[in-house]
Amino acid sequence: MPFSVRAAVLIFILVSSVGADTIVLKDGRRIVAEKVTETADRVAYQTPSGELSLPKSIVARIERDDFTYSAASRAGSEPPASTPQIEPVRGYEYIVRLTIHDNAIDFGYLARLESEARSGGTIPVERVAAARHAAAQFLIAKGDTDDAINQYRQALIFAPDNVGLLLNLAVLYLHESQFTAALDPLEHARHMTPDSSPTAADVAKLMGWAYSGANKMDLAIEEWKHAERLRPEAEVEGALQKAERDKSEEEDYREGETAHFSLKYYGGAAPQLASGILRALEADFSDIESQLDYTPPEQIGVILYTGQAFADITHAPGWVGALNDGRIRIPVQGLSSVTPELARVLKHELTHSFVGQKSHGRAPTWLQEGVAQWMEGRRSSGASSALLDIAGQNQMPSLGALEGSWLSLSGSSAAFAYAWSLAAVESIVQSGGITDISRLLDRIATSPSTEAALREILRCDYADLQQQTVDYLRHTYVR
Repeated sequence: MPFSVRAAVLIFILVSSVGADTIVLKDGRRIVAEKVTETADRVAYQTPSGELSLPKSIVARIERDDFTYSAASRAGSEPPASTPQIEPVRGYEYIVRLTIHDNAIDFGYLARLESEARSGGTIPVERVAAARHAAAQFLIAKGDTDDAINQYRQALIFAPDNVGLLLNLAVLYLHESQFTAALDPLEHARHMTPDSSPTAADVAKLMGWAYSGANKMDLAIEEWKHAERLRPEAEVEGALQKAERDKSEEEDYREGETAHFSLKYYGGAAPQLASGILRALEADFSDIESQLDYTPPEQIGVILYTGQAFADITHAPGWVGALNDGRIRIPVQGLSSVTPELARVLKHELTHSFVGQKSHGRAPTWLQEGVAQWMEGRRSSGASSALLDIAGQNQMPSLGALEGSWLSLSGSSAAFAYAWSLAAVESIVQSGGITDISRLLDRIATSPSTEAALREILRCDYADLQQQTVDYLRHTYVR
């Protein structure tokens, strides 16, 4: 729906309120202000009563908000990985009918097959593996990845060298962000697959995604180059070019590591800054883990850039102040310690990793950004009036329109999208607690759509949630 002139003015007001700066005084006091400017000896800022100023000698620093936002770009999402078709055994359709009927798996049939195969009866092990494959495919269609993985493990007991089963298992591990676990079946598949095989390129491609997810970019590049030699594909070429840009930029970077993070930072950054960032991230990890009831299974990659390197590598619009595309990418040039603003960005970006992986990369952008802002401590007090005015003009777009990427938005449109998304998440948390967000993310991972997940978990659709959000803003912030 196109915005009216009135709505455009309100968005300008909203952007101004969201983008306030903070003047931090040497005595510890903090002044949240708009249009902060500096001269040689004064710091001036706008208030409802007009412009005020302070002696620069009493100001410790100015924390700028400058409409720079963090962005999730496929954060923790599923790699574009698919498996080749398994060659079915003779009579596979008959096996499927015996294994799956009445919308359920016949575990009694599976047990009888396995018992006879183990006892040396007439049932071949290939039929057992085919039945387990059918059960796994049924579970995948239901969104039950964990049980599907167990079915493939059972199938491989009887057919350990079946490359199709190995690749199906590896893809499920990749979609669960269990990158190291995916390497075991892929290594086995490689031993069973000569380069002349049609599936050799699939093995190399999947190994590239596994190594990339595990932050082993040199090995990922090697595998993707091998895949390209065997069978060129656009998705592999794109991943390879991006990985080679990263490698070229990061060749001289220093490194650091903790239990949950693998850090690289440009040589000009102070080592104490890197250490402080890792400490802050570990503390944030524990907090988010507790609130979202989820633990990412692999180390999370973190890259600290100069401002120019960040722009060159990410190609992000100017309003983006940090990015999470599976790795947390943050410009830190000029910083020597973890400032409050940097701490906020770190927690925001780390939240993207949790939300992306917990939802298998399917959380819509409005939910990603709303939860990330809520976790970092933002609230809707400054933007509530403008949001309510826009809603009163019937100019509020549907949250459904904010599901896709925001990287093509202008700065003002992005500011509106962030504010509206935060308000929606706030209303969900106020109604049912952070537990409802956790349950919603789990359901989105397996649901056919976000709105279907909303109906199941929150008993509402997009229209209901938007009205709930408006009611929440009016009740909470209007005095």
